[in-house]
Amino acid sequence: MRLVLLGGGGFRVPLVHAGLLADPDRLVDELVLYDVSESRMHAIAAVLEAQAAGASRRPRLRLTTDLDDALTGADVVFSAIRAGGLRGRELDERIALKHGVLGQETVGAGGICYALRTIPVAMRIAERVAALAPDSWLINFTNPAGVVTAAMSAVLGDRVIGICDSPVGLCRRVAGALGVPMAKARFDYAGLNHLGWLRAVLVDGHDRLPGLLADEDALAGFEEGRLFGARWLRALGAVPNEYLHYYYFTREVLAQSLAQPDTRGQFLHRQQAGFFERVAGDPGEALGLWQATRAEREQTYLAEGRAVAGSGERADEDLAGGGYEEVALSLTAALAGVRDANLILNVRNRGAVPELGRDTVVETHCQVDGNGPRPLAANPLDPHCLALTRQVAAVERSTVLAATTASREQALLALACHPLVDSVTCAAALLEDYLSAFPELGYLR
Repeated sequence: MRLVLLGGGGFRVPLVHAGLLADPDRLVDELVLYDVSESRMHAIAAVLEAQAAGASRRPRLRLTTDLDDALTGADVVFSAIRAGGLRGRELDERIALKHGVLGQETVGAGGICYALRTIPVAMRIAERVAALAPDSWLINFTNPAGVVTAAMSAVLGDRVIGICDSPVGLCRRVAGALGVPMAKARFDYAGLNHLGWLRAVLVDGHDRLPGLLADEDALAGFEEGRLFGARWLRALGAVPNEYLHYYYFTREVLAQSLAQPDTRGQFLHRQQAGFFERVAGDPGEALGLWQATRAEREQTYLAEGRAVAGSGERADEDLAGGGYEEVALSLTAALAGVRDANLILNVRNRGAVPELGRDTVVETHCQVDGNGPRPLAANPLDPHCLALTRQVAAVERSTVLAATTASREQALLALACHPLVDSVTCAAALLEDYLSAFPELGYLR
């Protein structure tokens, strides 16, 4: 199998490569890295070479800056691009905070601007995949995952599948709090990307979640329990995706974000620039530098939310990986017909979440085999979850429309109707500042 990784100079590429090295099925014969930055790609390649030292078998590695060359003959394509780089993320966040609203890269105004930059690039990729590798599967890592997957599905249909590591991390932590092996439990999770809820955990046919919600000590033992607090989790009767902290504790997270000297984007931009500079000076130390940089990156993940909740440091098991790369490689094996899988994925709804449109990209459980993912019927969303889901789904539709029809009005509608933007005047000012900051948004008329 030829696996193509778009965004081959990205920081998480070594996690995928490590999974390939450990793959007992040896599915991938050739790994092709594509990136617009040759220097970043060569730095990551130095990490991969060190990872593979002493391995009994490794995929052939090829690097290219030519998209068509990368895609020709692909069996599976992982898309992990970042339009505008981390400098773009800095601006997404800072402009939002300037106007007194949250600017997280996938949530609220920052996520909408990021999507408006990314969708045109993603659509060109989808068109080249359709032309050069029409039988391949495209697995979308690119954020905002649900919006980008929805846009690409207009070209690739159900052959584009979005993935995220947040749901599997949530399920793993809840299973740990219950003392139940993941393989023995069935999880009821549904919503949108970065906007979903775990509503039940079935073990031997019995829902163990109510017992967990009643146990203060058990709730204090995992990240979401500390992040949201026992009182709110019991009111919800569910455990939310960690990104819902931005919606449920907006005032507190905004105040914390404004008080911090750096945004998350600024921290990552500075950190990764230092990493790539050091690797360029000493490629032989690439793996050690990457490991140290990644440890710092993971330790500071969602730091503002944990500061608000007083939840302390992340647990060791949450720093070890097993996120994107685990989902992506399990999905790849299922698509190749090696073994079926049940995974939480971003796919077109097809009635699985009955309250949402059939073509809305939802994040829910899917049964996956060589014919692709099939979303499984989910229990209805509770009214409060459904109201928020419908509002954000409408924002996502307007965002895709803005990007695919070059409509400034739809971009304004997306910003103004997002639940974390509280004024049309604010939305209009945000849009003007984003248009000024990003020349690539000049397509919006």
